[in-house]
Amino acid sequence: MSFPKTMAAIAVERSAAGTKMQLREILVPHPGPGQILVKLAAAGVNRADLLQVQGHHPPPAGAPDTPGLECSGTIVAMGQAVTGFREGDRVCALLAGGGYAEYAVASALCTLPAPSPVSVEDAGGLPEVYFTVWSNVFDSARLRPGESFLVHGGSSGIGTAAIQLMHARGHRVFTTAGSDEKCAACAGLGATRAINYKTEDFVEAVKQETNGRGVDVILDMVGGDYVMRNLNALARGGRLMNIAYQKGPKVEVDFRIVQARLLTLGATGLRGRPDAEKAPIRDQLAREVWPLFETARLKPVTWRSLPLAQADFAHQMMRESRHIGKILLIP
Repeated sequence: MSFPKTMAAIAVERSAAGTKMQLREILVPHPGPGQILVKLAAAGVNRADLLQVQGHHPPPAGAPDTPGLECSGTIVAMGQAVTGFREGDRVCALLAGGGYAEYAVASALCTLPAPSPVSVEDAGGLPEVYFTVWSNVFDSARLRPGESFLVHGGSSGIGTAAIQLMHARGHRVFTTAGSDEKCAACAGLGATRAINYKTEDFVEAVKQETNGRGVDVILDMVGGDYVMRNLNALARGGRLMNIAYQKGPKVEVDFRIVQARLLTLGATGLRGRPDAEKAPIRDQLAREVWPLFETARLKPVTWRSLPLAQADFAHQMMRESRHIGKILLIP
């Protein structure tokens, strides 16, 4: 397929007046060995993008400065040694950066076919959330059949994906959200109990629902004082996984509780890992998760799709937590 030499992409501009994102014309990247070039249908917006724009989460070495950690679209070119894909395929991919643009280069090791029942645009909001949920809940925390699960931020992209996936796999799912409307949406996705954290104590609610036992695995992106509260909400032998720290990364932990109740604390990230480490996650998604889209047990939850030029507005909505599900940018 042919493609232009230049493309529109988001550039981050910092000045004394503040930080803003603007569309700029830059060169279209070319795929190297093991890479594909995707003409974008959509790019998912993630909180890591907000951190990058604010200067707190720089891209890893060799990654584009353009924000954007996931995309969907059509393959228009491939580098050497790419197998399993052809030009014209509809795909979605996890990126180290570069998604806020008309074209992006992705590693074939981090690329999946867009599920056939899902529009190619909606597929742009799938990779980051499902790579994150699977790698943390199943690879690291090793959630087992019959165990219970709690995810904070149930109305977020991560939350809506985690609720659906755990419900589809037969787990009892608990979640927290910041309004009754969001709690109702979470219940509609399969949450056994959605807890409004502004009016309820999630530790007490979880203990009531589990007859004082607690849950087996918690996926948390809040940090701060939630760390100790999470530990108190875990069952004996429970596992806590942290993926972000919206309330701060530093906290005092009483390890006597951890030791006495045989708890495990973990924290992971995706962006900085080499592609070879992400490939096994991709393979597990293809085997265990993507078929659930084919049977409608999983569905994309897209809240808003905005033009790429409105990236600043998309980030503002995410900062204000207005959304239920994913926010997408459309080139």
